[in-house]
Order: sequence, then structure tokens, then C-alpha cells
Amino acid sequence: MKKGFDNAKYLQMQSQHIRERIAQFDNKLYLEFGGKLFDDYHASRVLPGFEPDSKLQMLLQLKEQAEIVIVISAQDIISSKVRGDYGITYDLDVLRLIDAFQGMGLFVGSVCVTMYTAAPEVEAFEHKLNSVGVRTFRHYKIPGYPNDVARIVSDEGYGKNDYIETQRPLVVITAPGPGSGKMATCLSQLYHEHKRGVKAGYAKFETFPIWNLPLKHPVNLAYEAATADLNDVNMIDPFHLEAYGVTTVNYNRDIEIFPVVNAMFELIAGKSPYKSPTDMGVNMAGNCIVDDEACREASRNEIIRRYFKALCDHKTGKNVDSEIFKLELLLNQAGLAVGDRAVEKQAHAAAERTGGAPAAAIELPDGTVVTGKNGPLLGAASSALLNALKKLAGIDHEIDLVSARAIEPIQTLKTNYLGSRNPRLHTDEILIALSSSAAENETAAVALQQLSKLKGCDMHSTVILSSVDTDTIKRLGMYLTCEPAYEQEDRKYHKK
Repeated sequence: MKKGFDNAKYLQMQSQHIRERIAQFDNKLYLEFGGKLFDDYHASRVLPGFEPDSKLQMLLQLKEQAEIVIVISAQDIISSKVRGDYGITYDLDVLRLIDAFQGMGLFVGSVCVTMYTAAPEVEAFEHKLNSVGVRTFRHYKIPGYPNDVARIVSDEGYGKNDYIETQRPLVVITAPGPGSGKMATCLSQLYHEHKRGVKAGYAKFETFPIWNLPLKHPVNLAYEAATADLNDVNMIDPFHLEAYGVTTVNYNRDIEIFPVVNAMFELIAGKSPYKSPTDMGVNMAGNCIVDDEACREASRNEIIRRYFKALCDHKTGKNVDSEIFKLELLLNQAGLAVGDRAVEKQAHAAAERTGGAPAAAIELPDGTVVTGKNGPLLGAASSALLNALKKLAGIDHEIDLVSARAIEPIQTLKTNYLGSRNPRLHTDEILIALSSSAAENETAAVALQQLSKLKGCDMHSTVILSSVDTDTIKRLGMYLTCEPAYEQEDRKYHKK
């Protein structure tokens, strides 16, 4: 819970560094924006003090100079590819991003459809954007990409792509997700700009891995944990080491593609402005860590959370064997073991006291751990939540915040009318009941006021929680881990 990152310093330093990079070129910089612009909760978990919308706030400091181009692959439109975090298709996410950017006062110049393929879905998407005043451009598949550099950097390659007309010095290239063609779009634009006599530049902005932290620093290991499904591997940047004699960290895909990118720069501009993948980056996050140990501890916890998630995914039938293997290696590298956290130990102790029934534990900001168990009225997560609020408010543990008389009608509604087999109240239901009680019960009102203090608290459950409980806990800003076990292990096919 200790602050480890200076967010204000980051906003100032990052925006200034990007301004300096713009000035290095012909007052035109194409900035490939990796990772999440909104809701970067991974960064906020491993760098305590980093605000989830920090990158957006940084862009707002440059909004008079910046315009945004959103890129999306035609293949992702046709296949209706879905974002795992939001559960919406990539084409719908483009519309969401446009609304979000414009709502914050940022200028969205256009949308580029990459790897263009003529298809009804693609044409309908373009028509929808054009009808609301958003220009669309097309970039095409290039045979031999990315290795046939001579063909790519020619009129038969990038030359066939539409030139995206931009108005401002900083052009931010972003996308709904990876594999959309952000880098290719930037390089295509450089080719067209140089043909027009504009010596534009390219840079890359990704928060992780942090180039000026050690290779095996927990913050960088946590990035590998977060991308275990992509099999990204952090590496020492050999090009940077050879050019400058300085050890920096990058990741395998950027290092592998750098010789090709560098050759493209040379063909486009006659000379490459960069000697290494690290040179291309503009990330200043590593310079804004103010408590290294706090960030190390937060990152170690994140690796454990990722491991538990993979175990639960495996339990629910997902094919994540390779991810689990990778995460186990990362646990070893970070010197971590499952079961060492206080919140895990207390959850298991509570389960043992009740003969193995489901239990949950929450670690509060001062390090105190409270627990909850299944009962006739509440599930373990709901019970732990109420006990945490009591502890934070200084309310005696024996006092009922919500009376049984108030809970029983809700149980009747669930079981008799809504078809639920589980009469116990979920976390969202007990919070609604607590809110109702707060109108007449001052003690309940005091407890309800403690909810904001749960943000950033670790919670552990001895069983996989329902999606309802998981979503509520996530919205409270808590960090949940679950053991890969069902409350009813005899139900083989349908778990609820």
C-alpha cells in the first residue's frame, strides 16, 4: 500500500521528453502508443502511485500538439475479434476509443484499416465512420513483410498505402489491441512524408518492460507474467550495449525486428536516427520510482495474482498449460512461493476452522487480515467484506450491520422468483442491503463510508468465486486471488 511512484513527476517528465523528441525531427513525430491508454490497472498495481489514466493525462498536456490515428486490422473486423478485458469487438472498441478521446478534448484525426481486405464487414465499418465525419484510410498487405525490405520500402510496398493526412506535430498511433499494425502504419507514414520532403520521425511509447531497471527486477518480471500468453521475454538490448556500453532492457519482439526496422529507416531517410530498440523508446517511468522496495513488493504480489488466475483458468477448462509453466518459472526467478502471503494463510486457517468450508480473507491497509466464511445468510466473500468494513469503522465484530430480517426477503426473492439455488447473498447484494440499512441505521452508514478504503487491498478466496462476486470486488478496486477449486467439486459440467 506504500506509494512507490511519483505520478506528478511522471506526467511532467514524460510530456517534456516527447516534446524534445518532436523537436529532433522536422516537427513531425509518429508515436506508436503501446499498452492501454485508459484503465492501465497493471501499471497501477506494480507501480503504486501510478494512476490508471496517467498516459491519458500525459497526452492531455500535449493536446494542442497532438492528434490521434486509430488503426485496426481488417482481419480483426472480419473475424469479430474480442477484447478480453471489455468483452467487446475490436471495431466497437474503435468507436468507444473515439468517443473517449473526443470526450477528453483530444483530436481524433482518422482511422486506418490495415491489411485491407475487401469485405462487407470492412466496408460497413468504414461507411459508419465516414457517416459521422471520421475519415478512413487503407493500408494493404505487402508480400514478404517484414523481411523483404527493398520491396516494402518502395512504391510497390508502402507506396501503395493511402497517405494518412495529418495536421499536427505529434501523431499518436494507437489501436484496440496488439497485432493491429501500429508500427507498420508509422513506417508507412514516414515513407510518404519523406517523399513529400518532410523529415518526420518515429518513436515508441510502451511502459513495460522498463528499460532502465534491471532485467530481473520484479517490475519487469511482472510484465512477463502479464504477457505470459504472448510468450514475451525480457532481454538485454544487445544493440544498445554494443553502441553505448550501457545495459538496458527491452523485449524479444522489438529486439528481433530492430535490424529490419533499422534497414527501413535507412532506405526511407538515408540514415537511421537510432542505434538500438531502446533508442526508439520514450518511456520515463523508471525515472519516477520513488520507493523501489514498494514497487518490488507490489510486483511480486502481481506475479502471484497472475499465477492464481492461470490456475483458475486451467480449472475452468482453458488451455493455459504453457502460461502456467512460464509463470512457475517467473515465481522461481522472483523467489516466490504460493501460500506465503498473510492473506492466503488466514483464508486457509479460516477454512480449516470450519471443516474445509469456503472462506475468504482481506488484508487491510494497516496489514490487519480479516476473514469470512460461508453461513446460512452470506457467502464467504460477502462475510469477509462486512467484517472488513466493521474493522475499518471500529465497529464491534458481534454487531450485525444488516439484520437477518432484512436479508431473508432477499433470499426469498432469489430462490423463489429468480431461480437461484444459492440462497446466500453475493457481495453486490449485501452491499445493496447495507445501503438500504444505512438510511435508518447509523452504524451501517458508518460502515458504508469505509468502502473507499478497500481500494488496493488484497483478497484471497479458498474457492473460485462467482462472476458476480469477482466483478464487484474488482469495481471496489481490490486485488482478488482464488484457489483453483470449486465450492461444489461434484458438479463437473456447469459451475455457478
